[in-house]
Amino acid sequence: MSAGNAAGAPQAPAMPDRPGAFGAALRRMGIDSGHTALLYVASDSAACTVHGFVTGSKAEVVAGESSVIAQVNVVTPGLLRAGEAALSEAAWARLGAPEGASVHIAAAPPARSFALVRSKIYGQALDREDASAIVGEIARGLYADIEIASFITACAGQRLNVDEVAALTEGMVQAGSRLAWPRTPVADKHCVGGLPGNRTTLVVVPIVAACGLLIPKTSSRAITSPAGTADAMETLAPVTLGIAQMRRVVEREGGCIVWGGAVRLSPADDILIRVARPLDFDGEASLVSSVLSKKIAAGSSHVLIDIPVGPSAKVRTPGAAAALARLFHSVAPMFGLTVRTVETDGRQPVGSGIGPALEARDALAVLRRAPDAPADLRARALMLAGQVLELGGKAAPGAGLAMARDVLDSGAACRKFEAICEAQGGLRTPPVAAFRQELCAARAGRVVAIDNRRLARIAKLAGAPLEAAAGVLFQAPLGTTVSRGQPLLTVHAASPGALARAMEYVRMHEDIVAIGEEA
Repeated sequence: MSAGNAAGAPQAPAMPDRPGAFGAALRRMGIDSGHTALLYVASDSAACTVHGFVTGSKAEVVAGESSVIAQVNVVTPGLLRAGEAALSEAAWARLGAPEGASVHIAAAPPARSFALVRSKIYGQALDREDASAIVGEIARGLYADIEIASFITACAGQRLNVDEVAALTEGMVQAGSRLAWPRTPVADKHCVGGLPGNRTTLVVVPIVAACGLLIPKTSSRAITSPAGTADAMETLAPVTLGIAQMRRVVEREGGCIVWGGAVRLSPADDILIRVARPLDFDGEASLVSSVLSKKIAAGSSHVLIDIPVGPSAKVRTPGAAAALARLFHSVAPMFGLTVRTVETDGRQPVGSGIGPALEARDALAVLRRAPDAPADLRARALMLAGQVLELGGKAAPGAGLAMARDVLDSGAACRKFEAICEAQGGLRTPPVAAFRQELCAARAGRVVAIDNRRLARIAKLAGAPLEAAAGVLFQAPLGTTVSRGQPLLTVHAASPGALARAMEYVRMHEDIVAIGEEA
């Protein structure tokens, strides 16, 4: 495998020679600013009195070969010593410099490409150079969130044609690292999301790898959902691996499940997703460019796309699923990708657990063939694994499901998963929440509808994904006949306060699990 920065990827500039640059000693403030990189300077420092920094300014901080663009926050005199500047935790992590390091600071260059965003707002099409310029500056941190939101809005709905989606995809790939592998095919699978508990990757990857098909899986952390695949996997094994570590795991085991953010695959996409999710602007164009850019950057050649469809899933109707599939099939060949899409049932959660540790336990139960393993998670994972095996040429058409089932039932998939975990740093036991409370049926009847979005909201209020043990254990799938007082779900939380907030939301939305008359 080889890896490196693609053409157009942002590079750390030679700061000391830049006009207006000044030196400072670096301090770690220990302030959690979420995803936003912040630089703190005192109001009586040269940064403000000489260089004119004000709160909201953009600054570039350089330490050796590393740099970070940060938003300036001006603090009162006395909070920082003379000649000192400080960083928030997000900025600190990105810069990677030690406490007390000597850094150079200057005003960040303006986002020159924002003029292209304005053109798009007024209907001008984006070409590849335009998209590359916009995405590159977003990846560098030159866009404010409001500017990113403007770009997302300009691309929402049906405002991007196929060529523009391809241009945006290419720009995202160019803004980060790109992996290459010594043999093909390189398989992958991706779910477009919107379905709580759908943690099939933890079962699919070891099945496919055990069959001899290369599947180096890079996964995302949750942004607004209760758990991403990387969050669930992290309760079982380390996922923050560098490129060299990832290569060793894949060379040894034929597959991995790691966090894509650690290897800088399509970093602009992570920024766009962070801003887009609260806006609920996850349209076809942005979704396709997001998914494909990460698969291209990961070196994939054959990708299975799972599209769950349901009234409270991300994709609501079969028509919307068909339109999304057409766009995937139109754009993917432009990059040499072989793609297959499959429409799946998105009416209810998959498995029992919603939240990192609970979802990981479900996957372990399936892999270990436990008697109480969720049957729906097993069936869905086997179907998807079979499709990947056929797509990658390991199984003949129609024979993939049987091959996947044999590998799972023989224990080979479980052994492969344990080997992958060991190669990534060691298999561990998922944590257990200290506080729990049940929601019980108010009357007897049959479960006729489930609100996936509100179930996910409960899990997040309980603390997921930051509290790995938090979430929801869902106990009433569609069609279940329940008696009055029977548990429908159990909220798991790490603190009494989080449990109380989650249960208050449950009481406000009594229709999360709808119970009708018995059949």
